[in-house]
Amino acid sequence: MPTTRLKRSAIWRSLALTMALLCFQGYLGFSAIGGQFGIANRTEILIDIDQYKAKSAALQAEIDDYQHRATLMDPRRLDPDIVTERARALLNMANADDIIVMVDPVTGKPISSKFQELAADKLTSIIEEDSTL
Repeated sequence: MPTTRLKRSAIWRSLALTMALLCFQGYLGFSAIGGQFGIANRTEILIDIDQYKAKSAALQAEIDDYQHRATLMDPRRLDPDIVTERARALLNMANADDIIVMVDPVTGKPISSKFQELAADKLTSIIEEDSTL
């Protein structure tokens, strides 16, 4: 009678599968702790989130400012002060009651040294007398 032999699976296949799964588990563990989105980088991610929130708030404020300016230029609701201001700027005109100060564009300081004397003497008294300025 012929004997039947059962073929056993090779042990190296089981070991190879076990080693592959252990390596994959090690990779996942490393990624969870030290990867780009891991626990170690959590503080950096939170700092980035705070920076992006600040940028978003600044951009939203700028958007709101532009929307406000656009509503001021609506032809149905023009503000007379803005119209006169823009007309004066475009025509290089000034009102008799306006105080004009020439400023150096590079330094941002007044061009004439007489401005300091004028500001100390006359402008202060004008501002104190007329609080509507």
